[in-house]
Amino acid sequence: MVGIDAMDGKLLDAVQAGIPLVERPYRVLGEGLGLSEGDVIERIARLKADSVIRNIGAIFDTSRLGYRSSLVGFQLREERIDQAVAVINAHPGVSHNYLRSYVFSGNYRPEACGSYNVWFTLAVPPESRLGLDGSMAALVRETGAEAARLFPSLRIFKIGVRLDMDAEATGVRKEEGSFFTGNGGTAGNGLSPTERRIVQVLQYDLALVEEPFRDVARQCGLEVEAVLAGAQEFLQRKIMRRFAAILNHRKAGYTGNVMAAWPVPEEKVEAVGLQMAQFRAVSHCYQRPAYPEWPFTLFTMVHQKSREACEETVAAISRETGIGDYALLWTVREFKKVRLKYFTDDYAAWEETATANVPL
Repeated sequence: MVGIDAMDGKLLDAVQAGIPLVERPYRVLGEGLGLSEGDVIERIARLKADSVIRNIGAIFDTSRLGYRSSLVGFQLREERIDQAVAVINAHPGVSHNYLRSYVFSGNYRPEACGSYNVWFTLAVPPESRLGLDGSMAALVRETGAEAARLFPSLRIFKIGVRLDMDAEATGVRKEEGSFFTGNGGTAGNGLSPTERRIVQVLQYDLALVEEPFRDVARQCGLEVEAVLAGAQEFLQRKIMRRFAAILNHRKAGYTGNVMAAWPVPEEKVEAVGLQMAQFRAVSHCYQRPAYPEWPFTLFTMVHQKSREACEETVAAISRETGIGDYALLWTVREFKKVRLKYFTDDYAAWEETATANVPL
């Protein structure tokens, strides 16, 4: 972890929880921490320069913007991976892409669980002509994937990465409350042109100036008050989960992360999903479809300060839920990790090219 002092840690916890939607957000943040507005801006600038903070902006609910999205598993031959990844990453709806290796616990073994080695997220806008199935089919055709599956979320029990900067927060700490968030909606088709414009601008990095929303308002062609009111309405309608900072896990000291897949029977999914969501180290918990070669129904992302701490958390989840069979999918290579950009022209351009490449 780069040079982060105790006050930096408190500030990082605060900006992950949410940036105040007011004209001078950094002053309000400072008031809560005993810092001046200038000190807050200076510290955030340094943390961004050190790549601890990736960006500050709106974190939207993809489905409530009308987008369809899914986790995707591809089986690719080793010698084709680099070429295939370049093709996959060129899709504007691919925000995360990893090469993963498996560690199995319990009765399941690799030969019974498929051999998907490249895992990525794929999203398409409301206006998409190809949709998820068509986009995946185009990527399969262009990459030569030997097998492919869509793993869309059926139920979301928890979503949102927040990395505790308190050294005491490691281990298998749990947190209170229910994290069930449902399955979103289709608000994207009902957004007005002005609302779409606000979404387009709010998704980009917030400037480190005293009144950062003034420039946002200028880009939207609105008054600052109208932009802030629109952002507050997005929160109320759950179109926006929060307006906050996203951290670089490794730079913030979280060098361990793993995707754990669990074969939970349908009748137990809700109860077990809520149990898993209570673990502080679990940032995402989803129910996804199972397949003959892939019997896992619940997926949890675990972020910890080491691989060993991840294993400790997964073992604690296994003990508490009584689910002894699971697969750990460790990241071998990170191919892409960016924020998804909404309502851009890139999707239509990609689909036009993909359609043109279809052999007659």
